[in-house]
Amino acid sequence: MQEITIFTDGSSLGNPGPGGWGAIVWNKNNKEIVELGGHNPKTTNNRMEMTAAIEALGYIESLNQEELEITVFTDSQYLINGITKWVFGWEESGWVTKKRESVLNKDLWQLLLAKTRNLEIEWKYVEGHAGIPGNDRVDAIATGFASAKTAILFKGRFEEYEIDIKNLTPIFAQQSKKSGKVYSYLSQVDGEIQTHKTWKECEDRVKGKKAKFKKTFSKADEEEIIKSWLA
Repeated sequence: MQEITIFTDGSSLGNPGPGGWGAIVWNKNNKEIVELGGHNPKTTNNRMEMTAAIEALGYIESLNQEELEITVFTDSQYLINGITKWVFGWEESGWVTKKRESVLNKDLWQLLLAKTRNLEIEWKYVEGHAGIPGNDRVDAIATGFASAKTAILFKGRFEEYEIDIKNLTPIFAQQSKKSGKVYSYLSQVDGEIQTHKTWKECEDRVKGKKAKFKKTFSKADEEEIIKSWLA
């Protein structure tokens, strides 16, 4: 059984507006990772979310592998609910709603349903912009393509990939149980430690990167954490 993990995301600058999509496909068996992405000059966020999933599954299809066990991580409830619940009712109704209107994005739903029909897929929701490295990376790819920026996409061995794709824990969720007013935020990227007054500053530095980050509650707490990181 080939285990495949996929992260997907979509973005649009306006609704409709220029959009982009991003995906990461990780084959756990042969330890290979490939990043995918693309641009659409006029689209919507939901269409880009769907396109990311379609393109990722299309890539897997091109590999001609059998006995696949696929897990897709996405921050789109629209995508998850659509492909796991709504599409079956739409298909039975001839792709019209209860108001007898054509299903929105019918072309993509039909294509996605066709690509998933014979596959074993588990769709999992992850919170967006929560510091989950895989989700942050596909968000960066999608927003980059939406802005029509040139993106450098990775393709290679798992051990060469700088994104901590195994980490599915939202930022700070497993950190110290201390409570009170936050004194500062710390980040460590490529061995360099920086302090930040706001979470936004810290997030901007660590987002999509292999990094450490932590909030502190006093000057002494900050110094203790820095000391432990330098040890």
